[in-house]
Amino acid sequence: MDTSESTDSGTAPEDAKDTEPAAPPRRGWRRWAMDTRPLRIPAYRRLWSSTIVTAVGSQLTAVAVPKQIYDITGSSAWVGAASMAGLLPLIVFALWGGAIADTMDRRKLLLITNSGIALTSVLFWLQAVTGLESVAALMLLLAMQQAFWGLNAPARNASIARLVPAEQLAAANALGSTVMQTGQVVGPLLAGALIPVVGLPELYLIDALALCVTLWAVVRLPSLPPLESATPRRAGWREVVAGFRYISLHKVLLLSFLADIVAMVFGMPRALFPQLAAQTYAPYGEGLALGTLFAAIPVGAVVGGLFSGTFSRARRHGWMVIGAVVAWGVAITGFGLSRNLWVGVVFLAAAGVADMVSMVFRGAILLSAATDEMRGRMQGVFTVVVAGGPRLADVLHGTAGSAFGARTAVAGGGILVVVIMLMLAFAVPALRRYRV
Repeated sequence: MDTSESTDSGTAPEDAKDTEPAAPPRRGWRRWAMDTRPLRIPAYRRLWSSTIVTAVGSQLTAVAVPKQIYDITGSSAWVGAASMAGLLPLIVFALWGGAIADTMDRRKLLLITNSGIALTSVLFWLQAVTGLESVAALMLLLAMQQAFWGLNAPARNASIARLVPAEQLAAANALGSTVMQTGQVVGPLLAGALIPVVGLPELYLIDALALCVTLWAVVRLPSLPPLESATPRRAGWREVVAGFRYISLHKVLLLSFLADIVAMVFGMPRALFPQLAAQTYAPYGEGLALGTLFAAIPVGAVVGGLFSGTFSRARRHGWMVIGAVVAWGVAITGFGLSRNLWVGVVFLAAAGVADMVSMVFRGAILLSAATDEMRGRMQGVFTVVVAGGPRLADVLHGTAGSAFGARTAVAGGGILVVVIMLMLAFAVPALRRYRV
């Protein structure tokens, strides 16, 4: 690791992980398959196993809320307004939650926030099963859910570095990201199949029951209090500001955030999928084209995760991030230039693979380059960037698509990603030099 950026090795303390002998080199096809070494650590295995269930369950609620709002109002504008209603609480509480995660036992914080998310899912179910039909109630519950999620995510992600050794952080991130991406594919499909059979209210109830599995897993985690070397402090907004100051002073962390912002803001074209489906790919059938376009990137990410053994053992994490973002930009440019639906889908799937690589190594850098007393706040900022970047991209691409045409906007955005990322990489050598 580049010790000029941080003196914290990111190695988990002995009370939070089990030591294991060095694994022999993998041979044959196993070199290509997902690196599962972190699953040998019981604490991480519990945390990861709970994610399998909640990754799908959370997507059931993500489908049910807009479906219920549209059923009540018949307006897509209200669906969009509800989405924005959840964004502000997510941003505020993710930043604050990161500061809290650096000042208290992260296991205790996970228990509190997961209980809050589960309670919110139960309230979603109650309002649906009683036929309340109140958009205001749905938006309030959505804001509550996103607030709890904002408090939960930094503590959950920051805990990983206390559960697995530094050299396995990339593999652990690949395992977690693959599960989440699989949930984004399977969850909506399962929701579409279940609604006609069990009804919409039961989707909320299934999500609540899934969160009980998460609570069971968290209860069995070791205690994760602040390290003895950490300075006692309160989780106020002064600590949030200190987190941003810390990022500005550590260039490798700053570049890791900028890399994601560049890739998502300039290179995420999902706002143009409806226009492309209706115009460029209309001969293939608008419905088929639209569904395929939305599924392509997550499917590519899942494939990348399943074969993450090809890259998760790499030690030059900085170059992996740079290469992944450039590959994302190239793939998005290819998608923008393609007129054939299936060629475009291949480019989007390739972008999904690149996105998986980027997620894995950006996450590993955040966990290894930051000290433990700052990891919660770094994960809070990470949550905000991940949530906010695609929404900014929707505005930017929607405007550019209307002004210049959808294909031009997509291809132009991809080119900008490549150019800006290369400029950042060569202007600031910290990311290029970073390794573990």
